[in-house]
Amino acid sequence: MMTRMDAADVINRFRRAGALLEGHFRLTSGLHSSGYLQCALVLQHPREAEALGVALAALVRALAPQAVLSPALGGIVIGQEVGRALGVRALFAERQDGQLTLRRGFALAPGEKVVIVEDVVTTGGSTRETIDVARAAGAEVVAAAAIIDRSGGDQRLDVPFHRLAAVSVPTYPPASCPLCLAGQPVVKPGSRM
Repeated sequence: MMTRMDAADVINRFRRAGALLEGHFRLTSGLHSSGYLQCALVLQHPREAEALGVALAALVRALAPQAVLSPALGGIVIGQEVGRALGVRALFAERQDGQLTLRRGFALAPGEKVVIVEDVVTTGGSTRETIDVARAAGAEVVAAAAIIDRSGGDQRLDVPFHRLAAVSVPTYPPASCPLCLAGQPVVKPGSRM
């Protein structure tokens, strides 16, 4: 299994899966965009999910994480694959009453080294929330990682951040979105409604 993967290979995997979408999208962050990367279309293929997980694991292995924590829903599959590649458990946080939390009997031990794993990072909001969940449990967050970084380098994370590919697709606040102003209907393709 390939452990190093360059950005071009990642993007080609998305193209082959039909996961590079064009239109008018409302992102999880609330921003609007003319492009969307639908990771689920790539991750539905076990070999692709495994390859991406192995490649992300290679980026954080030296940090010796003891667990992987991902936000539900988008981070679950890739988090599981990174956990498998590292040989550690993979947990996910999910929303309860609008707040991200550990449920289903999941727990992190005080001092446990954790890496936060996402599919896509745009503003870093879900990643920061997941970091807060881990820290509230007393865990030590050693890094965050994502398949795709759409942030333009502005994730505003206070831990090292690793990604397989950076993708630059313009985003707009809804009030100044040129697609909205042109009357183009907006679609919400992501995992959080």
